[in-house]
Amino acid sequence: MRSLRDRDPDFTTVRRAARAAVIMPAVFAFADLVIGNQGMSMFASFGSFAMLLYVDFGGSRRDRVTAQFWLVLAGSVLIIVGTLASQTVATAVLTTLAVVFLILFSGVVSSVLAGASTALLVSYVLPVTIPMPLSALDDRLYGWWLAGAVSMVAILLLWPAPVRDPLRPKIARALTLLAERIRLEVACVSGGLPLSENPPLRALAEESDEAVRDLKDTFWSTPYRPAGLTTTGRAEVRLAGQVTWLHSLLEREPFQGGPGPIDPAVCEVETAAAQVLERAAALLDSTGDADRLDSEARRLHQARQAMEHEVTAARVPGDAAAFVAALEPSFRAQEISFAISEIAANVEIAVAAEARSWRDRLLGHQAGGLPTRLTSARARVTAHADRHSVWLRNSIRGAIALSISVLVANVLGVDHSFWVVLGAMAVLRSNAVTTGQSALKALAGTAIGFGIGAFLLWAVQGNTTVLWILLPISILIAGLAPTVITFMAGQAGFTVLLVILYEIIAPAGWRTGLIRLEDLAVGCLVSLLAGALFWPRGARAALGRAFDEAFCDNARYFRGAVEFGVTRCDLTRRSVYPAGDRAQALGAMQRLDDAFRGYLAERGTKRLHLSEASRLVNSVTVLQYSAEAIVGLWRRQGDVSDRDREAARTEISTVADPVAAWFEQAGECLGREGPRPGPLPYDQAAEARLIAAVSRDLSDGDGRATATGVRIVWTAHHVDAARRLADGVAEVIAEIR
Repeated sequence: MRSLRDRDPDFTTVRRAARAAVIMPAVFAFADLVIGNQGMSMFASFGSFAMLLYVDFGGSRRDRVTAQFWLVLAGSVLIIVGTLASQTVATAVLTTLAVVFLILFSGVVSSVLAGASTALLVSYVLPVTIPMPLSALDDRLYGWWLAGAVSMVAILLLWPAPVRDPLRPKIARALTLLAERIRLEVACVSGGLPLSENPPLRALAEESDEAVRDLKDTFWSTPYRPAGLTTTGRAEVRLAGQVTWLHSLLEREPFQGGPGPIDPAVCEVETAAAQVLERAAALLDSTGDADRLDSEARRLHQARQAMEHEVTAARVPGDAAAFVAALEPSFRAQEISFAISEIAANVEIAVAAEARSWRDRLLGHQAGGLPTRLTSARARVTAHADRHSVWLRNSIRGAIALSISVLVANVLGVDHSFWVVLGAMAVLRSNAVTTGQSALKALAGTAIGFGIGAFLLWAVQGNTTVLWILLPISILIAGLAPTVITFMAGQAGFTVLLVILYEIIAPAGWRTGLIRLEDLAVGCLVSLLAGALFWPRGARAALGRAFDEAFCDNARYFRGAVEFGVTRCDLTRRSVYPAGDRAQALGAMQRLDDAFRGYLAERGTKRLHLSEASRLVNSVTVLQYSAEAIVGLWRRQGDVSDRDREAARTEISTVADPVAAWFEQAGECLGREGPRPGPLPYDQAAEARLIAAVSRDLSDGDGRATATGVRIVWTAHHVDAARRLADGVAEVIAEIR
């Protein structure tokens, strides 16, 4: 059981396989033995298999039944289209090309359509590859409707899937403990208590450390995340990384020099931040109204602005270096507030997306007010009408592969052309290398399954009763094997299931298994051809290109933000707001999110582990926030003194340019197989030179000069934070290169 839980957390696959093992034989027996209609029994058996094993909708029970109903209705339309198209080879091939493309490409509109694509393909491929007169259409629809009706009852009553995502409570618990840690930190500072070696704070820190480790173990222990491709699921992907990011910020202990004059403002920011975290955790637990986060987020924003104003208005009676060191708590509070603001935004996305109507989920409509420009199906489709789109490439590749399979099956005149197309569909991947590996495993698994099936047929000697007993067992194994054992074992189990099923429908002995093996080999060859000819590098390469673009564009925005700040601090120079760089950076982040979704949807073993990909995505996000924070520091007008700050500008630019160049090189390494960037050294002497450059601003009593000097120091802190971020990116690159 421990081994099974390791491979199938929460027993999702076990539940689906067991449910199919009960329902499919019952539906098949009713159609075959009670009604005695072979066409109806075939569509009832494969329909129940597709609707119980190939799809598992999320949401409430009502949402699941609604989605299942529309799946049955859409499958009915596809059965009609497939039956009509099967009358001639030309119409079958051309219709398959169009229909398969539409089914696969519809995944960009919504996760509901993406999750149902395999079941929809089965509902079309089965009738289009088994030519029958239109008089047989009724039997096919009756079988499909029977399977659909029973599947809707089964998902309600027979081991229904849990309504809540098991990952969410762990995110909520981590947020709650981190909020308590921040509150206790504030209480210690307000009471004049030391933070170092403080037993209650240390105990709470260890508890929060354990909660974050538990979250990471659950989320990153397998190459496939326990969340789906839904908007909520993708928000949880970002939340997992952001909680880890916040945890790393809290590890840097503040207030090393004891209480100072600006600590009350810092404590107010952290108190407001803790309130946001607590409210976000409550929303994840209760799925309440996301708008109720607005007041807490507004208070955090106001507290951060008040802290920045108080710090920049401070007077420095003594040593400038000591004052700069005293700015560390305020900078840390600023970093924490930015991280928590992003966590709150993603919690709002997750909760609001979950509260959408089923119709909005199907059509891909986002909840009102969500921070995304792709809020409609039309906008998403337009965004993917590009030759670099992973979804477009996979849709074209899949449509061509399956249409060629239909053509080849008809030209060769194979006995069961359905298995040629199913073979191509089963092993097709989004890159040629993985497709080849899957084809070999599929052929090997089919050969093993054929051997087992032939032995079973020899052993039972045509005893139909024994075959009926073996049928649910074979369904259970076929459903479990791909996840619990291997893909090859799944193919073997599926072949045994087909041998038994076809022996019951039309007894033919061991020849059924041999035909299946021949047809699958043809389908694998077609799949290999399509995978080799059409964009063979797949979603992994597309994700690499997206990382390249995102790191380079955000590094350019970071460089532009620093340039804006260092010229804004000197009225002798003209500063230009980097609006164009910011727009490009935001667009690159959107495309990275789309590529990440495509990568997660790609079947097969992933070379880039989810933990590594998530860390890289969050690193791009943090780099963007650093640029946003620098711009935010300097956008206010009328509070910059008229002085020449050539020395300060030079010091910051000297440190920032190598940091931006490093991230650009990291992007080239990930997307264009460029050289791996070397370590980014820390120039401790540069900090001393910067303090010397602003010491006059911090000590001569000029309020505007002091404010400008503080902003210069804070800008340098943000640059240093980006430098530290590069260390984490370098670790990931070292692991994957």
